[in-house]
Amino acid sequence: MSPILIIATIIVNLALISYTVGIISEQRNRRISRFSLSFLTVGVALDVAATACMITGSSHGPFTFHGMLGFSSLTAMVIETSLAWRHRKRSGDGEVPRGLHLYSRAAYIWWVLAYFTGAYLAMSS
Repeated sequence: MSPILIIATIIVNLALISYTVGIISEQRNRRISRFSLSFLTVGVALDVAATACMITGSSHGPFTFHGMLGFSSLTAMVIETSLAWRHRKRSGDGEVPRGLHLYSRAAYIWWVLAYFTGAYLAMSS
């Protein structure tokens, strides 16, 4: 595995940890706290960095099944984090609406699916 892909793997694992902490915090408390918002934001930043490293280090290019899955899951998490920021700005520490609560869970599950698909592909090659 190339050094850039090793770096990408480390970064995407940090993104998984950050997203997980942020989403679990939001799901348990049904609130977007500074704590959960911070972890979601860091997760997005790490995910963008990992994606850039993976594209740079990949010999397959960005338009593969896993690439499309990864782009769509990153997009879902960017939307989720943007909605979380908007909710926090408008409602402070108010309770998360049911729609955002469910979307957060669905976006996270989609992202984790992309994560494990990538891990499977990396281990099988």
